Amino acid sequence: MIAEDQTAAVAFLSAPASYGITEPIETMETHISRIFLVGRRAFKMKRAVKLPYVDFSTARLRLDACQKEVELNSATAPGLYLGVRRITREKDGTLAFDGHGELLDAVVEMARFDQQALFDRMAVEGRLTPELMTVAAQMIARFHRAAPVVHEGGGAANIAGVLRINAAGFATSRVFQPAELGAFTLAFDRGLARHATLLDRREAAGKVRRCHGDLHLRNICLFEGAPRLFDCIEFNDQIATVDTLYDLAFLLMDLWHRGFPDLANLVMNRYLDESDDEDGFVLLPYLMAIRAAVRAHVTATQVEESGEASAKLVAEARSYFDLARLLIQPVPVRLIAIGGFSGSGKTTVAETLAARVGAAPGARIVESDRVRKAMHRVSAETRLPPSAYRPEVSEKVYREMAERARPLLAAGGTVIVDAVFDKPENRNLMEKLAGELGIPLTAVWLDAEATLLCDRVASRSGGPSDADVDVLSGQLARDSGERGWRRIDAARGAEQIAAEILNLPISYLGTPQP
Repeated sequence: MIAEDQTAAVAFLSAPASYGITEPIETMETHISRIFLVGRRAFKMKRAVKLPYVDFSTARLRLDACQKEVELNSATAPGLYLGVRRITREKDGTLAFDGHGELLDAVVEMARFDQQALFDRMAVEGRLTPELMTVAAQMIARFHRAAPVVHEGGGAANIAGVLRINAAGFATSRVFQPAELGAFTLAFDRGLARHATLLDRREAAGKVRRCHGDLHLRNICLFEGAPRLFDCIEFNDQIATVDTLYDLAFLLMDLWHRGFPDLANLVMNRYLDESDDEDGFVLLPYLMAIRAAVRAHVTATQVEESGEASAKLVAEARSYFDLARLLIQPVPVRLIAIGGFSGSGKTTVAETLAARVGAAPGARIVESDRVRKAMHRVSAETRLPPSAYRPEVSEKVYREMAERARPLLAAGGTVIVDAVFDKPENRNLMEKLAGELGIPLTAVWLDAEATLLCDRVASRSGGPSDADVDVLSGQLARDSGERGWRRIDAARGAEQIAAEILNLPISYLGTPQP
């Protein structure tokens, strides 16, 4: 009877007359949904299925799921979700939207948007800009900050559950060999043991929340000129109740897997700028690896279910598996300090370099301009008064930069610090930090002629820097010329400079810690 009822509802939703139109209805399908595209509207139906992770077996359950979908997604996609429509069977046997008869099914009504506005499509076409991804990262941070905190088990136990599901999924697949799966599983178990204390500490601090649960590029769209998260996991609270950084890690992994490491690094840095999550930075490579492993086992399962070895699916499963193996490998910690006068391109070089050093998604950038704005509790783009740049304030900024970098480095993360560094005492802070932690320091000074610096400062707009030509003139007037850091020609492009920095020999200022 369930199948018959839904078949009738599908026929109703497929008929143009149900909407008072004559144009044909377009349809799309997923494993748990059917979507009917009608003019400027889309109607999403839940399939009448009962699976281990979702139960849509009755009309009431489907109605409840539709209502929950609208409620949850409206917070991150305002204007996209319009409401829930009930499909009823009237006394004369006909079907209607929101009639007085018995409930037959339900659909979510949405505003229809161009599929080219999906972020996965935009990525393929090269239309994901740093500016757009910055807005997306900030929006995700705000969403996570407002998401409900859930205390139902420890943070490590939460991740252990994901690993168990992964292991069970891989056990049913013939795509991977038992020997490689054994080493794979062992690496993840060791990673969990290494990070368990931090995961539990984050759970106790309220970092496990009712999140999106399926935060990849295809579930972000550009709607009414702004990025919107949609299609969250509404049907299983357990799947969506995760550490906020595990939620973010899906997007970071997706960007990395698709060949956009720079955007993954940018999203990570802008997200951490907005959130109180610095302690979890060191977890991101591991969490990204888990996300890649989940995609590997899900895709491998699709190969088994298809009844034949699809070369495309096998290759996709293998690509996620290989990425997970790469991400789970430890990477040596580094501190990179980039100094130079205003206009030397420090920030551009730091951003170009960040995705290429450290474990994925790359280095955390500690930038003096952003630190100064954060200390004054204003946005990075807000212009500060001259008083915010007094010598005693700048001294505090440099100390704060060192203090922000210290725990990240001590925990095994790679950090790039970006500031003018024209005073020896500020350069000494970085050298002392590296020496105390016993980690390698790469310290460079971006050198350029005054005319080039002036031209660059005069022509730039936006961004966190407040420096103008007058500020630059003051820097040049105080220049002693003695620094001791490796000089690099700043007249070249950021790619060339980053490549030179990567090729510099690794050196230690102190004795490496065991």
